Amino acid sequence: MKLFLVHTGYYDDSISNGFYESHTNYFVVAENIKKAKGRIKKIDEFKDKKMHIDGILEIQNIGNYSIKLEHLTLNDGLSNSQYTYDDIKKI
Repeated sequence: MKLFLVHTGYYDDSISNGFYESHTNYFVVAENIKKAKGRIKKIDEFKDKKMHIDGILEIQNIGNYSIKLEHLTLNDGLSNSQYTYDDIKKI
């Protein structure tokens, strides 16, 4: 499995009357780029906002560190840490 960052764009009428293109990014794990594209297109938010894909980055390394994906079982208890704007100000 490979890690992909998918950069999407969309126009939202509630933001500046839809004049500017907004963007969001999704991380997806898939066997290849074609399957990554398919997974993104199934996301409800992607469909609801009529998003399009601006680009896909296959992430194999960050700097001098390689990325290794390991399958987790639901009982592993791992979760992502999230830090808010206020949390970061205190660091």
